[in-house]
Amino acid sequence: MNNPFLNNEHEVDNPDHADIEVDLLLEGIFRLSGFDFRQYNRSSITRRIYYRMKMDNIPTITRLLERVIHEEVFLEQLLNDFSINVTEMFRNPSFFRAFREQVIPHLRKYDEIRIWHAGCATGEEVFSMAILLEEEGLKEKAVIYATDMNENVLQKASKGVFPLHKMQAYTKNYMLAGGTNAFSEYYKTDHQYAYFHSDLLKNIIFAQHNLVTDQSFNEFHVIICRNVLIYFNPMLQNQVHHLFYESLSKDGFIGLGDKETLSFVDVMPKYRELAGGERLYQKIY
Repeated sequence: MNNPFLNNEHEVDNPDHADIEVDLLLEGIFRLSGFDFRQYNRSSITRRIYYRMKMDNIPTITRLLERVIHEEVFLEQLLNDFSINVTEMFRNPSFFRAFREQVIPHLRKYDEIRIWHAGCATGEEVFSMAILLEEEGLKEKAVIYATDMNENVLQKASKGVFPLHKMQAYTKNYMLAGGTNAFSEYYKTDHQYAYFHSDLLKNIIFAQHNLVTDQSFNEFHVIICRNVLIYFNPMLQNQVHHLFYESLSKDGFIGLGDKETLSFVDVMPKYRELAGGERLYQKIY
């Protein structure tokens, strides 16, 4: 593990020293905040640590830990650095098309539909789901629970306001996902932002939830967690998949990101795959 800010040659020649520092930092963050990053993918979390060190000109991870312990605002900044916020509307459009074609027909039989978007970040995929449900005539009987560990991104998500310059790409995604209207019907604009209609927010509940430390809070017909688990180590992925399995109703559905799979987790035999390659699965027992 090579850190360009380390000046001590002995530390550079002994990457185990840096591993110990990271262990101590993540333990300190857990004790101070309750947020547990100890089983996150180590290379991913280390990149975020070094990013903060570069931004604040901090020479060692130990010095960074000192600031975490003594500066509450700095701890908050580091937690924001660790939060995964990469997302877009109708991301991987073929996933949403498969959801529309293969999952929606099953959802029509329910009087109430409960959907959990876990790790929703700034909410682009949540609004994508709300639009899809509206077009399929299911929005009024659906409740979408949108959760993330980061309160700051949840506040952004709950506003339904996204940069206007992204709408061209989102419109393309929407059409490829099987959208049936003009995408621009769902928002109004000024010179900088797109403001999505408040009707889309009506059945969305935004709440803080930490996949690593929190338990199930309802039974869901659908769980969407896309491009979050790739940042967890295998043990933590297995733990979270058990949480999802326990949270799914009989015959419920789970959707993962295009780089994620159930292939290596304990609960894999309890699902069947839908739409080959789209990472959509149905609970079978």
